[in-house]
Parts: sequence; structure tokens; C-alpha cells
Amino acid sequence: MTQVELIEQHISELDDNSFAKLRDWFIEFDQARWDKQLEADSNAGKLDMLINEAIAEHQAGKTQDL
Repeated sequence: MTQVELIEQHISELDDNSFAKLRDWFIEFDQARWDKQLEADSNAGKLDMLINEAIAEHQAGKTQDL
């Protein structure tokens, strides 16, 4: 049995309260990983093309105030 299969089995055996706690923890954990990756990508310049594209569209008058 793989590690993932073992985790899946354990999760399926949780009571409702424990499952809710796990779900809340996992959502926070996943968001923290996403934030860390986004920050790393930003620091590495991987998002510069998106920023430059947005600035160019704004300067060309293709944007509108919200």
C-alpha cells in the first residue's frame, strides 16, 4: 500500500469532528504553500510578464475603473 493510499484509508475512518479539523488544517496548509510558491515566483521574476502586460493594457486605455 502506498503512503497516499494509507493516508486515504485513515482519512476515511475519521469521525465527523476529526474530519472537519483535518479539512480546516489542510485548507490552511494548502493556502500557505500556494502563498509561498507565489512569493517565490514573484521574487524570481516569473510574474513580470503579467505585470508588464497589465501595465501596457492600462496605458493603452484598455482598462476601466472598478
